[in-house]
Amino acid sequence: MKDVSLFAVILLAVGSNALSITSSTSRMQQQVTGQMILAPLTKGGNLPFRRLCADFGMEVSLSEMVYARSLLRGSPVEQARLRCWEGEHIFGVQIATNQVEEGLNAIRKLQESAVVQFCDLNCGCPIYDVTRRGLGSSLLRSPQKLHKLVKGMVDGTDLPITVKIRVGCESDTVNVLENVKAIREAGAAAITIHGRTAQQGYSKDANWGLIQQAVAESREAGFGHVPIIGNGDILTHFEARRRMEDTGVHSVMVGRGALIKPWIFKEFKDNATWSPTARERIEVYRTLANYMKEHFGDDEMGRKKAWTFLPWHFEFLSRYSSYPEDEFAAQSIEKPLIQSRLSTSTETDVPLEILLANRSGDAHDVIASILWESESDEVAFRKLNEFSESVEFNNILNTGSSSEEDQVLANPLPGKAGRWSKRRGRKPGPKRSDEEIAAIRAARALKKQTILASGGEWPPN
Repeated sequence: MKDVSLFAVILLAVGSNALSITSSTSRMQQQVTGQMILAPLTKGGNLPFRRLCADFGMEVSLSEMVYARSLLRGSPVEQARLRCWEGEHIFGVQIATNQVEEGLNAIRKLQESAVVQFCDLNCGCPIYDVTRRGLGSSLLRSPQKLHKLVKGMVDGTDLPITVKIRVGCESDTVNVLENVKAIREAGAAAITIHGRTAQQGYSKDANWGLIQQAVAESREAGFGHVPIIGNGDILTHFEARRRMEDTGVHSVMVGRGALIKPWIFKEFKDNATWSPTARERIEVYRTLANYMKEHFGDDEMGRKKAWTFLPWHFEFLSRYSSYPEDEFAAQSIEKPLIQSRLSTSTETDVPLEILLANRSGDAHDVIASILWESESDEVAFRKLNEFSESVEFNNILNTGSSSEEDQVLANPLPGKAGRWSKRRGRKPGPKRSDEEIAAIRAARALKKQTILASGGEWPPN
């Protein structure tokens, strides 16, 4: 009789635990549905930047990728990546592992150290340092092994497990449907699909047709409740909405789009384009600098730590252009705007706009310094205006170095995963002649004189 009672208690406990896991997974699935999610971004996904995105309405975010093995060895760098801002309401930590026990131990570690709602398994990173270890996109080569890894992690924890993949590893082995099937049957709470192979990097447009196929097949197989999140080439709110409507994905994930304009989350929520003036963008950028001061410290050591990130962010912030829906919606259907390399904000003779759109690392360092040192938005606006019309910036226009893209966001060279080399930075554009510079300056001086004579403000806000 006692044995029967004990057996009943065990069954009750197991059932209660299973119910708890199901409940937490179901709750997480509801929370991520219908959202624009911030992608896990190496270097770009630092806490101050995620905090800035939260200011603009971001609700779901992920940490930078964390190496599970390094975390378990006590790496302070990996430990720091577990931290989240209190305004990140639904926060997940992405880990890189290829072993069940290692993954589960890392999950236990992050549950002890962080406020986390889910754990994401990285199966999409294409860079050599990751793939050479048998991690990231290299896991896509064997759907069977991937199924075993995901199932082991799902069965071993009550924390919802999500998986981020690409459509394949090499361009000639696209197996996204097989991998999605393996992952969903393993019990993953959600699946994010980046619409390119690892070998393609960012060199081709994301294949949303394959993502649509994965959504349709999952629904037909009875897994329509498992969110599929689409990722790739989203720069505007109307592109995001259209992708959701056309493909049936439950949510979208943005990476480069958020790095270029952190207010993309506001646009998505408002379903409207926000075209901030130069002054308004400077206020946003200074907010990021202030968040870095709070996070890293307002001293020499803090500045040194922040300088790993702050100037780098302008490699993407400098690409900002306004794309109103009524002007660019049709064009975005033909080709994603982020891949079109369109340039609207740089087609100007306003020095401040030219500065903010400049791609030189030298200019980015000066911008970051001015933002860091200015005691107010007004002071930052004035100093950046002065610098934009200075001889120093003119020299940068002629000889400044072009900053290289981060390895993770660069296009890998053709080859096998794990053998790709680092892509070289873009070559700087042609230098202007002295005559061209003199003509541009004369045109600017005339425009300034005309505006001031008519009672206007210079520079324009």
